[in-house]
Amino acid sequence: MITFKYIKIGVIFSLLFFLPLNALSNNFIISDDGLIDERAIIKIQEIGTETQSKLGANIYVYAKQSLGLEDKISTKDKIKYIKKYEGEITKALVKPYVLLSISVEDTHVNLIVSSKLKEVIDKNEILNDYVVPLLASKDSNTTFAKASAAILNGYAAIADTIADSKDIELESSIGNSGKVAGTVWRVLMYTLIIVGILLYTFAVLRRKK
Repeated sequence: MITFKYIKIGVIFSLLFFLPLNALSNNFIISDDGLIDERAIIKIQEIGTETQSKLGANIYVYAKQSLGLEDKISTKDKIKYIKKYEGEITKALVKPYVLLSISVEDTHVNLIVSSKLKEVIDKNEILNDYVVPLLASKDSNTTFAKASAAILNGYAAIADTIADSKDIELESSIGNSGKVAGTVWRVLMYTLIIVGILLYTFAVLRRKK
C-alpha cells in the first residue's frame, strides 16, 4: 500500500518535470519559504483552482523552514505556541478550508480542517500516508525535494478525498493518473522521474557554479 503511494509521487513529478518554469502567483500557498519546487507550485495552483471551482472548498499550504521557536522550548510550550501561530493564519482563510502546515526545522506537520470538512477529511490518514513518510524518509534526497514532494502529495490527496466525497472527478487529479495506469506503467514512470529529478538537480548545480 505504501509502495503505491511512493509510486504516485513519481507520477506527480513526471507530470511536473515537463511543465515550464513560471513565476506564477499562487492563491493557495500562503508561505512556501523556498521549500516548494516551482513545478509543484504550478500544479498546486491547478488543483486548488479546480477544487475551489468544482467542490467549493479551499486547500491552503503554509510551509516554513522554521517558526522561530526557542532552542530549549518545552514540548508543552511548543504545542501552545504553534497552536496560537496557526490560529492566526486560519483567521484569514476562506471557509470551508483545509490548511496543510509544515515547519521543517521544528519537525512539525499539521492539518487544520474547518468544521464543514471535518467529517470528510481524515487528518491522520492524510498525514501518515501521504505527507510524513516522504518528509521522514532516510535517503539521499534533499530537504527541499522531500518537502516539495510531501506537500504536493498531501495537497493532491486532500483534493481527491473531497472530490470522492462528492462523487466528482477532478481533471487535475494526480491520483487519477495512478488509477488509470497499471502497476508496471507506474513503476516505469517512477524510474523516469528519479532520473529526471537527478538531471534537473545536476543542471541547477552546474548553473550555480
